[in-house]
Amino acid sequence: MKQAISKLLLLGLAAGLATPALADDEEVIKYRKNVMKAYGAHMAAAGAIVQGKVKGSLVGHARAMEATTKNMAAMFPAGSDFGETNALDTVWSKRADFEKRAKDTEAKAAAFAKAAGGSDAAAKFRELSDSCKACHKDYRKEQK
Repeated sequence: MKQAISKLLLLGLAAGLATPALADDEEVIKYRKNVMKAYGAHMAAAGAIVQGKVKGSLVGHARAMEATTKNMAAMFPAGSDFGETNALDTVWSKRADFEKRAKDTEAKAAAFAKAAGGSDAAAKFRELSDSCKACHKDYRKEQK
């Protein structure tokens, strides 16, 4: 019985770490911005490697990108559509499409991470980049 309770507690803790706490919407926005900033930095670094501008560990960046896209839509819970955010209202008003695109980006990031050490890495990177751009087009404010 104690083992079952321990396993359930560990499972609950793991689930809590995988998805941001939704208690404070301002904190969710800060969390989301930090994750996206980290993701963007890895995307830029991977792009420089793929384009042959620098030599570096593409695998490390690809794995980080895969990790930061896990359950991406959960970073945009209801009630986090205010304040200083680059998310457009369409994230919430077209939720089903947004979630579909987030899942597509997650899948493309996983495919890129899998291919990062091989000859297909550049093609998988472009597919991931296209997925990001398509989502940003409809769900993110234009950057000045």
